[in-house]
Amino acid sequence: MSFALINYGIALVLKRNDVADVSWGIGFILVCLYFYISGSTSPLALLVYLLVVLWGFRLSFYIGIRNSKKEEDFRYKKWRMQWGKHFYWRSLLQVFVLQMLILLVISSPIIVAAIAEESAYLSLLQVIGIVGWIAGFMWQAIADYQLSAFKRKNTGKVLSSGLWKYSRHPNYFGEIVMWWSLFLMVLEIEHGIWAIISPVLITYLLTSVSGVPMLEEKYKTNDEYRAYVDRTPSIFPFFK
Repeated sequence: MSFALINYGIALVLKRNDVADVSWGIGFILVCLYFYISGSTSPLALLVYLLVVLWGFRLSFYIGIRNSKKEEDFRYKKWRMQWGKHFYWRSLLQVFVLQMLILLVISSPIIVAAIAEESAYLSLLQVIGIVGWIAGFMWQAIADYQLSAFKRKNTGKVLSSGLWKYSRHPNYFGEIVMWWSLFLMVLEIEHGIWAIISPVLITYLLTSVSGVPMLEEKYKTNDEYRAYVDRTPSIFPFFK
């Protein structure tokens, strides 16, 4: 909760709630740090911490650099106008506190790995999870790089090449693959099945709540984007 309040305070000072996007990855890093300091250092736990910290650092750094070059994200700006006089308390509860609760639920693979007993070897399923995580991480990082490079020279245009040729949100696809892969890594250990809530929730949020729907609402009147939608799947890539 302290982390949510700190982010809320920073958002008030900067007058932009998209601070929450930057702090998203940092929050997972802090979860890993907490369990590491508390002594949860089995080989599997250390591997999960390493992967999550790598992802969280890259994502927060990327979003921080991106946001520093523009105004507050349109989604938060829209809420700022909609909430009116209730903006301050709704920002605290519906952005920062809610984000913290969601973060803790999605952290379930980290928690399961942290409380697991020592294991001297990696199973085949865990190896598959590691390979899947690396693939998802690279997919997301490359997609973000391609989008950033494209926008620097093509303001207002629609990127439909590179990984963006195969789906409209390849960065979200990479994210989903990473969390399902983490679930596979902890599935065989005690309480591992409960970690399925993590990839299920992140998949739902990105496909149906704060990911695709909100972004595509912004471009619904853009003829170029509508044509892009007609020929390109949303998240899961299709290779012709």
